[in-house]
Order: sequence, then structure tokens, then C-alpha cells
Amino acid sequence: MTAAIVGWAHTPFGKQDAETVEGLIGRVATQAIADAGLEPGDIDEIVLGHFNAGFSAQDFTASLVLQADDAFRFKPATRVENACATGSAAVHQGVKAIRAGAARFVLVVGVEQMTRLPGPEIGNILLKASYLPEDGATQGGFAGVFGQIAEGYFQRWGDQSDALAAIAAKNHQNGVANPYAQMRKDLGFDFCRAESDKNPFVAGPLKRTDCSLVSDGAAALVLTDMTTALGMKKAVAFRGLAHAQDFLPMSKRDILKFEGCSVAWGKALAAAGVSLSDLDFVETHDCFTVAELIEYEAMGLVPEGQGARAILEGWTTKEGKLPVNPSGGLKSKGHPIGATGVSMHVMTSMQLTGQAGGMQIPGAELAGIFNMGGAAVANYVSVLQALK
Repeated sequence: MTAAIVGWAHTPFGKQDAETVEGLIGRVATQAIADAGLEPGDIDEIVLGHFNAGFSAQDFTASLVLQADDAFRFKPATRVENACATGSAAVHQGVKAIRAGAARFVLVVGVEQMTRLPGPEIGNILLKASYLPEDGATQGGFAGVFGQIAEGYFQRWGDQSDALAAIAAKNHQNGVANPYAQMRKDLGFDFCRAESDKNPFVAGPLKRTDCSLVSDGAAALVLTDMTTALGMKKAVAFRGLAHAQDFLPMSKRDILKFEGCSVAWGKALAAAGVSLSDLDFVETHDCFTVAELIEYEAMGLVPEGQGARAILEGWTTKEGKLPVNPSGGLKSKGHPIGATGVSMHVMTSMQLTGQAGGMQIPGAELAGIFNMGGAAVANYVSVLQALK
């Protein structure tokens, strides 16, 4: 263990017309530093996760963090991007700076503002996270890509509509207790399972309740070394972490296996010296319900093709043997691209320090995070443990 999270901040996710990217960054940057009991001048390095790709007119956004406080002037600041795993890419980059001894305190910010554009334009931007020579004409944008994945999974393993509806219902139920979630409403299994005017099919077998929400929002955290962390008021350590990048074209791999996810989980758990059964909960990347279903298999919770067992037998509920997405996940919380991975680390840190309120998993001490960019292309896993 060479790095720890010692402070954090999180905005509500959702449609925030009165906000700007700059304003969201400034708010969480200031709050995270204060939460750590530090001053802006204590920060040695800044890492910003921001996908953008056309969501906002302003690009070259790393230096926008400096707008939060004049004390940031001349600090190293870098923007990183890795599709929907951009937030975790920023977190892992910050951990590397700590490990290398290049910084004592690193501020990591994740941000996205997506809702100001028309729906079709949002879809076109998100589709850039796929391989355009093969997927550029996909109907329904990125939902269409995952609709194809769901169709392939159904063809190989049978109709999984009950499982997908159960995942959606679970995450919406969990999200009711999350004060930062975009949709805090328990929709119930029956609503998620049935096609209706309010829950139409979007792509292939995926209905509206199978798709994560377009969101605005930001999250931030402060990292430091282990020696320093022991003297802070709270600390959550990185027990293990891994990043596995896979081919962008789905044609070059078996897209129903999420092999990069499996590799990342295997490496992170090995680095942590633990097994999946040692974890108290997992926050995983449910951009679409079928993604969470396949991730059950990729993380090793169930054998290939048996993802439905994990949800239909109650394993992944808050009361199950491995709660998954007690925050409500992307499905309920929302999915502002650059902020998502940072948010997952903040939510997990809240759990591990007993500060998760109604989301709290009692006695949680060890947890895993999986954040994915594209269709299982950028795969990041963190294993976090409470220090104090």
C-alpha cells in the first residue's frame, strides 16, 4: 500500500443548467481539499479527468482547476482521458505520482457536463468511444452498441430479461439512499421488466431502465502517501490496483466475455493479496444493465453464462454475499463521463469510513471498484481498504 485517499467531495449528479464545467471543477476542488484538512497551497500536483469530446466548447481544461484558487498557480496540472474510465484513469495517474515520490499531495478531479446538447448530438459524441470504422453507423449510438452485446448474450445464453430488470430494480432501489444520485426513485422489478410508454425498448432487448443516465456533475479526492495518511483524520488505502487495455474493435475479441475486465480484476486482487470473497462490496460500471451482468462473470463471481444467478438469487443486493453498487450505480446515480470513476472512489471511501448514511454496508472494510471505458476496452480496478 503506497497511496491513500484522505479527502473528497461530490456534487449532485443530474441536469444542472446553471452550472459550468469550470464552476463544477472549482467547487469540488475546494471542498475536497478542505475535507482533507489542507490548504490549496499544500497540493503538489493536479490531475483532471474530463472526456469532453465536444460536450463543452472549452477544451484544454486542465488549467481550469487553477481557477479554484490562486495558490494552484504553477502547480503541475494534467488532463487525462480514457473514455468512460476517464475518472479512474485520473485517480490511477495520481497514485503513480505518489508512488514515484513526485508529489506528497495530489488533487484528482473528475468532471463532465453533458446535458446542454440535444439528444442526437449526445449520442454521436458517446459513439466516439467505440470503433467508428465498424460501429459508426450503429443505430441508437452507444446504446445500440450495447444492444448488440445484449442480443449476442441472449443468443448464446438465453433470454436474460428477468436478470436485466432485476439489476435495474436493485440499483434504483439502492439509489434512493444516495443524496448525490440523479434518480432517487425505487422503480420496482415489474416496471423495469415490462415494456411501456415510460419504459420503451431503446436498442435490441435494452429498455430505457437498462440504460444509465446522461448527467452533469463532478467529484474530487486528495491522495497522499501512506506515512502522511496515518497522520490525517481519515484515510482509505489502495490495497491493489490494475489497468488492462483491450482492443478497440469488438471484432478482434469475444465481446461477451469482457476479458480486459477479468485481467484487471485478477491483477488487482493478486496485488492486494485477497480474493473476491474477501470484499465487502463492489462498485461496478453499469453503464447498461447487461454490462453489470457480464461483469459478474468477468470478476469471477459466477461462471461464464451464469451471471443471472448472481442477481436472481440475491447475491448482489445490499443484503447479499457481495453487494454490488450500493450507491445505485451509474443506473441511478447518473454517468457524467469524466466524473464517474472519481465518484466511484468517493462513494467507496464513504462506505469504508462509515460515512455512507443510508447507503452504508454495515462493517465494510474492504471493497473493489471496476470502471470501464468503451465496450470493455479501458478496464480499471481498485481495491480499497479503510485505514482509519
